[in-house]
Amino acid sequence: MIDAPGLLISAPSSGTGKTTVMLGLLRALRDDGLVVQPFKSGPDYIDPAFHRAASGRASFNLDTWAMDAALLDGIATQAQGADICVAEGSMGLYDGVATRGQVGFGSSAETARRMGWPVVLVIDAGGQAQSAAATALGFKAYAPDLPFAGVILNRIASPRHERLARLGMEQAGLTVLGVLPRRGDLTLPERHLGLIQAVEHPDLEAAIAGYAEFLRENVDLPAIKAAALGAAQTGQGALPTPPAQRIAIARDAAFSFTYPHLLEGWRAAGAEVLPFSPLADEAPDPDADLVWLPGGYPELHAGKLAAAETFKAGLRRHAQAKPVHGECGGYMALGAALIDKDGTRHTMAGLLGLVTSYEKRKFHLGYRRAVLSGPMPGFAAGQALRGHEFHYSTILDQPDAPLADVFDADGNPVPETGSIRGHVTGTFFHLITPEAVT
Repeated sequence: MIDAPGLLISAPSSGTGKTTVMLGLLRALRDDGLVVQPFKSGPDYIDPAFHRAASGRASFNLDTWAMDAALLDGIATQAQGADICVAEGSMGLYDGVATRGQVGFGSSAETARRMGWPVVLVIDAGGQAQSAAATALGFKAYAPDLPFAGVILNRIASPRHERLARLGMEQAGLTVLGVLPRRGDLTLPERHLGLIQAVEHPDLEAAIAGYAEFLRENVDLPAIKAAALGAAQTGQGALPTPPAQRIAIARDAAFSFTYPHLLEGWRAAGAEVLPFSPLADEAPDPDADLVWLPGGYPELHAGKLAAAETFKAGLRRHAQAKPVHGECGGYMALGAALIDKDGTRHTMAGLLGLVTSYEKRKFHLGYRRAVLSGPMPGFAAGQALRGHEFHYSTILDQPDAPLADVFDADGNPVPETGSIRGHVTGTFFHLITPEAVT
């Protein structure tokens, strides 16, 4: 049974400061001697690595659109031994998809409701005072059955601003758990896919320590601990099974985006996960049964990847007889060429004919449901998969056979079908889970 109490940190929208609050809270609670289990609600590739740095424990995604009950229960078991769970929401609290004709399907609110975690709402009070209470009250009243712990007021400009904002919250009957003064130095660096990766931060440990000190000075930590609740998770659940016994996986600044629950499931089932670095011109282990190239930022390292002859030669040798799979950035690296934002063409591995360009940027974002037309490592043709796509690249050429029929969350077809050629497959979506076969 997993019965550690928890909270979910959310906000009315992106950009309100909830990641800063999350990281500071994780570290402050850890510094208080608690074992803290972090989670991320929704399909985010970057935040879990920051959570791990702050808490000292691997962070896992919980996604009520993509994951069935068994997988959610399996991921919840990762809280075994924790004193408290802290989850970070994505986008706004109620932002989800309309697949079932309901508001908030796949939202952070749905995650909080299922796990029994009260919501701490981070409100950006910049440019408003009592009006912030109307926003918070609306979020609390929108779903009366959703447990609601209180609010943290962010970007407060002065003592007078704080008094007015607190007065509004008191009028609305809302608990103020913290008041954060406006500070411009507490933002994390960003690029076109959101935050930079944790491994790229110039001084992540100092940043997180600073967030924790800031939270400790301005947030009622005892009240936050006392507000944590949770529904006991009695089911053991099931994590994903590995697609092979020995899996060589690219792992460096160019290839870093794999959902943590996949790797945990693979290892728990006894698979050997063998990291290697294409940026260091390392070849995958020649004894591996499968090579897996995750997503990441190959466009930022395209010249170095193009020059990594040992890596590319090892990849080609492996693909002669054994499977290779790439997701998003890994898919692009398996292609014929990648054109960077300056228009420079870089030769990739050439195991697929795919040519992609960042010179002509186009935003691709959303859940994906794929029905495989051919086999993919671990899955047979006809299997339905659920995943998420998030990139800015444009396909200039895709001559290989499509790997799957791919649809968005509402069932509309999307043109990014993935590719298959011999033992090599690739998709623009990041795999979250296979659908249960009925």
